[in-house]
Amino acid sequence: MSTTIGVHALVRRTHEERVLAALRAHGALSRGDLAARVGLSRTTLSEITAQLLQRGAIVVADTDASTRAGSGRPAERLALDPGSGQYLGVDFGHRRVNIVVVDASHEVIAQGVARYTDDTAWPERIGRAFDRIDQLSEETGVHFGALQAVGIGVPGPYTAEHSTGATVNWNGRIAPEGVEAAFAARFDAPVMVDNNTRLAALAEAIARPDAVDNLLYLRLSDGVGGGLVVSGRLATGSRGFAGELGHVTADPAGTTCRCGKRGCLETVASAPAILHACREAGAPIASIDDLEAAVAKGDPHVDAVLREVGSTIGRVLGAAAMVLNPREVVIAGEIVHVAPALVDAASAALRFELYSIPSDQPQIVRAAQLRDDGGALGAIAAIFHQSPLLAGYPDAAPAEPAPQQRRSAP
Repeated sequence: MSTTIGVHALVRRTHEERVLAALRAHGALSRGDLAARVGLSRTTLSEITAQLLQRGAIVVADTDASTRAGSGRPAERLALDPGSGQYLGVDFGHRRVNIVVVDASHEVIAQGVARYTDDTAWPERIGRAFDRIDQLSEETGVHFGALQAVGIGVPGPYTAEHSTGATVNWNGRIAPEGVEAAFAARFDAPVMVDNNTRLAALAEAIARPDAVDNLLYLRLSDGVGGGLVVSGRLATGSRGFAGELGHVTADPAGTTCRCGKRGCLETVASAPAILHACREAGAPIASIDDLEAAVAKGDPHVDAVLREVGSTIGRVLGAAAMVLNPREVVIAGEIVHVAPALVDAASAALRFELYSIPSDQPQIVRAAQLRDDGGALGAIAAIFHQSPLLAGYPDAAPAEPAPQQRRSAP
């Protein structure tokens, strides 16, 4: 009899762990969705969730009334107790660090940005990040007492072999120096580090009901980077360079890039390069806000620059798409949201480059679903350890966003 009771207890704990893992990975789910994901009958799942609700391990987050089709009683959606865990995502860009904190139910509970110059040393960048995290704690009351893990995105190539916290950057420079160790010591929690644009691509691929199995991702920011999802896998390449579209030569006679080559796409399509080209064309553009105002006024000089840059982007993306045959091509970055002419031109050039493909051409998205914090959200997604996109991928794991009115992490 005691053996039978022990077996039943073990089975129940196993079912509970599967339910908790699904909620940890995917956020709030109805009982029907939860049953389908964990492979339990409705009756068994009802018993398990009732026990978890009674213990306070999970809570009723909301209902599916806003997304439910047809009539009928809205279904409750269950989630982990928000206070049971926190997850920190940090995206170090060339000139800013983006920080996002989510709770165990995947709700964003704090986020902020700290800026620095491109030549800022890594110890100072890390210090700026810590200072901003401290400010967020004071502003929001989040004290990180339940922090479960930290996900960090860094610029430049990065692979699992760099798990010591340093990665080979352009021109052989080593960066970031000690970022993994610094965050592990500060928060006493597991730390995962990867390329920030690759993490943003991951977040974009899963920021939808069904993960995209073939995605070509380009982000235009202070630099230009890319990410690849190929046959349902997030690709790194042998040395972590997979998806580095910013350093594909776009203009052999162009300006020298920070990587040492001439005319890389980054020298043409990064946000600073676009703003500079607008000024060279006679438009007094000093910031993204200025660019947005000029676009709204229909400035012809700005429009011409954006269309020329967009065409260059489209040619580079077209070459990559011809090789990879993605289902979707996504262009991301703050500048994309204020410059539709750039994306229109890129889309037209991409279609021309792929004219020989008779059907099922990739869709170019005007703007990524996620904004400039996509790398931080992708870093959080990577530490939830559940997406098939990461099968065989080192030290990573994502989660899908719950379709809620409130902002949620992927």
